[in-house]
Amino acid sequence: MSTVTVGQENSTAIDIYYEDHGSGKPVVLVHGWPLSGASWEKQVTDLLNAGHRVITYDRRGFGQSSKPSTGYNYDTFAEDLHKLVTKLDLRDFALVGFSMGGGEVARYIGKYGSDRVSKAVFLSAVPPFLLKTADNPQGVDAGAFEGIKAAVAADRPAFLSQFLLDFFNVDVFRGKLVSDQVVQLSWNIAASASPRGTLDCVTAFSSTDFRGDLKRIDVPTLVVHGDADRIVPFAVAGNRMPEFVKDCKLIKLEGAPHGLIWTHASKINPELVHFLG
Repeated sequence: MSTVTVGQENSTAIDIYYEDHGSGKPVVLVHGWPLSGASWEKQVTDLLNAGHRVITYDRRGFGQSSKPSTGYNYDTFAEDLHKLVTKLDLRDFALVGFSMGGGEVARYIGKYGSDRVSKAVFLSAVPPFLLKTADNPQGVDAGAFEGIKAAVAADRPAFLSQFLLDFFNVDVFRGKLVSDQVVQLSWNIAASASPRGTLDCVTAFSSTDFRGDLKRIDVPTLVVHGDADRIVPFAVAGNRMPEFVKDCKLIKLEGAPHGLIWTHASKINPELVHFLG
């Protein structure tokens, strides 16, 4: 199993699990909450076929990575990513973030710059800033996120079942663009995550302000977001990205849900391959 050690908690190393396939120009895929690198299944094949080296990894607390009780904040997530990039000595690589993973893309460039980064992609991503505040009136009320945290704490497996129905807009796409088995697979992955990490990440992705990070992005940037996203609303997130990232390309996918990397892979993947080519 391929891992990079990013820290220590008491007697236990904190290891990040990753997969590194193919050859060519590197692409690092950063997954969403509460899934793992396995969620990139439909993108990995097409990117490999297009001649890319494709690296996926599991955020701490998720998938096959260690599940510590600490470090569930974007400075630490970006540091974990930086340690992986450094271990693999990646240069001229693209960073692609889905949902919560878009925060890593933003914070990584905000913190470490773009010397090694060639391009950035945000898919259904949480930046620029989800939380409604005095200087961010377009955001989502804090009560919505407190409700999510309460539901996770009360009955995480039951919460995940309901969450995934809205993640894929199952009432609209069941049997057409998403199967019950895909929803079950996603539940299995999410249910195996750290309960502490699952909870703490809600605070991280809802309350982290990425506006300053985005202004530091100076590489070609692609933003793709569905206008039927029930998890990260298009109006709050994707639609606002051009305010902060100079000359970014924004694609609004009509009717697409949050989990568009599965449901709308046939539309996203050609755009991704073209942009990264």
